[in-house]
Amino acid sequence: MPFHFTPGVRDPTTSARRGSFTTPHGRVETPVFMPVGTRGTVTGMTPADLDTLGVEIILGNTYHLLLRPGPEAMRGFGGLHRFMSWDRPILTDSGGFQIFSLPGSRTISEEGARFQSYVDKSYHRLSPETSVAMQEAIGSDVMMVLDICVPSTAGEAEIRAAMARTHRWAVRSLEARTRGEQALFAIVQGGLSPAMRAESAGFLTQHPFDGYAIGGLAVGDTRAERFDVVGNAARLLPTDRPRYLMGVGTPPDLLEAIAHGVDMFDCIIPTTLAWQGTAFTGTGRVRLTRAEYRLSEAPLDPDCGCSTCRLHSRGYLHHLMKCKEPLAPRLLSIHNLHHYLSLMRAARAAIEAGRYGPFMRETLARIDRHEHDSSGRSPGRRTEQPAPPPAAPTPLRPGVRFEIVATSSGAPSVRDAEAGEVMHPVIGATVESERLYVAQSRLAARLGEASDRPLTLFDVGLGAAGNAMAALRAARALAPVGRRLELVSFERELGALTLAASPEGSARLGWSGEEAAAARAILRDGSWQAPGVSWRLSLGDALDRLDAERSRAELVFWDPFSPKVNGALWTAGAFARLAARCAPGASLFTYSTATATRSALLLAGWVVGHGDASGPKEETTAATLPPSLPARPLDARWLARLGRSSAPFPVDAPADALARIGAFEQFRG
Repeated sequence: MPFHFTPGVRDPTTSARRGSFTTPHGRVETPVFMPVGTRGTVTGMTPADLDTLGVEIILGNTYHLLLRPGPEAMRGFGGLHRFMSWDRPILTDSGGFQIFSLPGSRTISEEGARFQSYVDKSYHRLSPETSVAMQEAIGSDVMMVLDICVPSTAGEAEIRAAMARTHRWAVRSLEARTRGEQALFAIVQGGLSPAMRAESAGFLTQHPFDGYAIGGLAVGDTRAERFDVVGNAARLLPTDRPRYLMGVGTPPDLLEAIAHGVDMFDCIIPTTLAWQGTAFTGTGRVRLTRAEYRLSEAPLDPDCGCSTCRLHSRGYLHHLMKCKEPLAPRLLSIHNLHHYLSLMRAARAAIEAGRYGPFMRETLARIDRHEHDSSGRSPGRRTEQPAPPPAAPTPLRPGVRFEIVATSSGAPSVRDAEAGEVMHPVIGATVESERLYVAQSRLAARLGEASDRPLTLFDVGLGAAGNAMAALRAARALAPVGRRLELVSFERELGALTLAASPEGSARLGWSGEEAAAARAILRDGSWQAPGVSWRLSLGDALDRLDAERSRAELVFWDPFSPKVNGALWTAGAFARLAARCAPGASLFTYSTATATRSALLLAGWVVGHGDASGPKEETTAATLPPSLPARPLDARWLARLGRSSAPFPVDAPADALARIGAFEQFRG
């Protein structure tokens, strides 16, 4: 039976839609989530497990199956369905993202990509034609064209060149197909540019592809930017073909994308986080490694009907995780996939009932609207290729305090040998500064307000200026419209900035010419100005400089080195001195989630909440001064953990700290 998509009913208040498609291996109802079976297995799960859960379609990866077991084995075994004993549909990625995510071991030309195998270091070529040939050997029901995926925040010229080559490769893929029963999907690219996304959709929809994917997202972009692109792109695609959002996959991501008319999703998150001890429930994530669950007899999710929740307690799952028993991630994977599949079934029912909008809002309110992907991947498309291990950086040259190193994810960052710490140590400054500080603080929206009053931002812990540069980019993008940004950076050691501002440093960190010039002006003059923004340096001990500061901050990016290195800046007294120099309702954002840090903020008069995820950190910390409230204030559950913590308070906490914190308004409910 050839591939065929049948659109169904539309939700009256959103763009959500029902549908189904048929393949040689069965029918699939949409919207649908596809578990990722990278190497011919959904990690830790048997085909019988997947069948019991009601999985309709899984995803395999061309890159990994090409390297091992290879095309000869795939043909010899009669394709992946027979090889892994799975008789339902399979979609295969082209292998492109895995290759383009390994810049050190591949070269790209118009012909295709030459890359080195991580299995045996041999060299291979992948072109549109060989990718299709491999997918035909796999026998997948849906094949993807080979495309070029660059970060959505890359320069316009780089994004346009990648998009144009993706278009040429898509046509070559279509011409290379020899089996009409296997569907072939094209991939819309174009970064964050509405014009380029429209151009890409316009070109690809002129060709007879069986479906269309939206690619290149969640690779450096913010959540708001991502779904602006998804909504605009989905509207440009034919209504009689399925729409597939590649690799974007927390439950809130899926719910929002469905509202924009997306039909298909995949992501490694449900199984990857299961192996890390994290479960998705109807009220948010649960980390089973936490000590609070050691004696818990409660089910993982009382409203879930999966076998894990029916048969096992949180205490048992906690025990298995602590013992590193392989049964633990298997049971959590069963639950997480059941949660995702149940979410899809509920979404389909809500669309059919004409109430998807209320359903989405109610579900997001329960599971936490601000939940982010914390898998540690470069978000967007899959990174099943093992990430580089977090090995120690290259040793510094003798006598050199600051040096640019590669983080465990390969991003450039600055290391301070004296402090023994790397700034933005995992995903690098460009991504972390944008996610943790600029996006989470809604800096662009604040600057876009109609007001003659400038927005004062305290950047505490200038370092190599990662956070300052992210703030400047947001302000310069809006100038001369909106509010003026007054950025004040506090730092006592300028060695990291000196290195970053050097010609070699700025090039390695990816700064523009204007950004490098701004940093050099700060080093030379202590200040820099441009339309819509002024930036000045407050040099010296941060607390002393805060006491002397005349401006009142509306926003604070608190990013000094850790309490281990810089303990004086993480006390209740330090946060109280900061509060004295902030405006009422000011907001603070920091990477630390330490119990002692949050206690210090609370004792200093801040209202403290859970902050958004950043890289491998499942959450960060957000705080406000009254009368404002953070989006997700700490609640009684955190207070209970505080009472059990072995290091609950800062060094300057009063003897009755627990009683004081327990009496605060945010814990009375």
